[in-house]
Amino acid sequence: MTEAGVEEKKSKSQIKREMQALRDLGKELIELPETSLGKLSLSDRAHDAVTAAKGFKREALRRQIQHIGVLLRDEDVEAIRRELDGLAKPHREAVQAFHQIEQWRDALIAGDSNLLEELIIRFQGVDRQYLRQLIRNAKRERDASKSPKSARLLFRYLSNLQGDD
Repeated sequence: MTEAGVEEKKSKSQIKREMQALRDLGKELIELPETSLGKLSLSDRAHDAVTAAKGFKREALRRQIQHIGVLLRDEDVEAIRRELDGLAKPHREAVQAFHQIEQWRDALIAGDSNLLEELIIRFQGVDRQYLRQLIRNAKRERDASKSPKSARLLFRYLSNLQGDD
């Protein structure tokens, strides 16, 4: 029951959880490369503390993380989190695209003719004959337990198609 203008008092445990979250954010910031760190909206003091921590070991690093946690109290943590997510987004999208291509390759080698037709329709510049040849050769290599040279070529071809999309 809080009235307007009167804040509810936080428990000691809640304060500890919030400080731990700030220290965890500090650890995350320390692991970032300097180029990514420069893109975040950190104050100069927080930026310098994070940069300094990169050279510390063990106990000095632990104390510096504590210090960074204290400095982050005065920062807009939500904005920093959003910026971190923005930095990670291109990487997540690249990983997702990589997995999509792997799934296509595996399905094509397994004989999914519907996917083959779908890819031919989706990608305008596809060389049907070459694509079918890669699939056929990859199946032969798989059945003969040979090195998956054609499967790698198929992956690379699908990757190039998706990159041109």
